[in-house]
Amino acid sequence: MCAAGVSLAAVGGYVTAPIEVRRARLSDAESIAAFVNAAFLKATQSQVPDRQPVTGAGVVARFGQVGFIIAEQECEMVGLLGWQIENLVVRVTDYLVALSGTEARMVARSLVEKMESEAKELLVESALLFLPARPSATLLSFWQRLGYEAERLEDLDPACREAVSEWGLDAEHILTKRLREDLVGRPI
Repeated sequence: MCAAGVSLAAVGGYVTAPIEVRRARLSDAESIAAFVNAAFLKATQSQVPDRQPVTGAGVVARFGQVGFIIAEQECEMVGLLGWQIENLVVRVTDYLVALSGTEARMVARSLVEKMESEAKELLVESALLFLPARPSATLLSFWQRLGYEAERLEDLDPACREAVSEWGLDAEHILTKRLREDLVGRPI
């Protein structure tokens, strides 16, 4: 539910509606599906015949594996971050922001900060981010400004190396961030 009578916030000299960042609920499944489908159509400018649209039921099924954080502006979804925790390591699984410019950076930063805050409460030690094969300089710069650093697989701590191998992902472009300096002796 969006709050009535929200105050306005200034971004880059313009007055915009504030952005609310929160954990997604099952009742958000249809909105998440619509948001992802609209973003895909905008990015491709056409319907790709072999790609099935994301459904609310599909999002509900993913809730069993992934937590979602959403950003809303004036009751419209403008950002989504999916994350998964295993063995004190969090991995960003989904990331989508539908704004541009200063607002996009503000939403993106808010989503990541919310995920990191929630992960710290769960005693997560590190965050892992798997980048596409040829990440843009803008993408790398964004994550580096948030404290994420590029690491080679062999340089990761044992828990992160294990997480990479368990997730079975290409580990060519990994960014990491230590979320806790006081490491947990063993997973709870």
